[in-house]
Amino acid sequence: MVEIKHHETGKILERIDADSLAGADLRDMQLNGADLRDADLTGANLESSDLVGARLSRARLVDAILVAADLTDADLNAADLRQAHLGAERPARAATLNGADLSHANLERADLRHAHIRFANLQGASLSHADMRDTDFHGSNLCHVTASKALFIRANLREANLCGADLRDCHLNDANLVAASMHEADLTSASPGGFTVVNLANFEGADLSGAKMRSVSAQETNFRNANLTDVDFTDAVLGGAILRRADVTNADFSGVELASVTMEFANFSKARNAVYPSYKKNLR
Repeated sequence: MVEIKHHETGKILERIDADSLAGADLRDMQLNGADLRDADLTGANLESSDLVGARLSRARLVDAILVAADLTDADLNAADLRQAHLGAERPARAATLNGADLSHANLERADLRHAHIRFANLQGASLSHADMRDTDFHGSNLCHVTASKALFIRANLREANLCGADLRDCHLNDANLVAASMHEADLTSASPGGFTVVNLANFEGADLSGAKMRSVSAQETNFRNANLTDVDFTDAVLGGAILRRADVTNADFSGVELASVTMEFANFSKARNAVYPSYKKNLR
């Protein structure tokens, strides 16, 4: 028999007739504030359970099912969520992790589609190969995350902090990165001939200073009013991109075709290796 207790009061919330919580059926349970620190929940089914404010730091949740679970304000610091199932085709069925602490958590290959992860702390988390299509990270801290080859397609990263993030070989197609902080982020590729894709993404007003964007595919991407100082755009594909009023001081445009790029009122006189047609007007 396993007893699950409240982390503050010690009140028994649930009794599970098993020797371990690994693989346990914990669906639709009221586990608000549960103390599950260091628990082995490998393969457990927590679908639709209330885990608001639960303590799950260092818990093992590999391949666990958390679809429709409410993890608002939960502590998942350093938790192992590899291949965990938190996402769903329908937004209403995805997990809620608003305000959760996921710092240094391992979410490699996790399904986070449509999950609600607003104003959460994911600093130093591993998101490599994770599926985050349509995930809502509005205002969250993703500073120094490792997210190589992850899918952020249509993700909402508005006002998120991605400083120093490893985004190599990611797909950020059509992602919302308005006013995001991405200084020193790495959007290059880890393999020869590879590239990160940010086509149709919206970086309006974002801080990308010092970001590595060599060979990035940024077609039809909006960089309007973005801080692009010291960005390495070497060999990037910027067809149809909008850099209107962007700060491109000391940005390197070696090998970049700028003919179809909207450049009005951007300070290209301070950019490096920028070759553009003479008919371009209103450049600064």
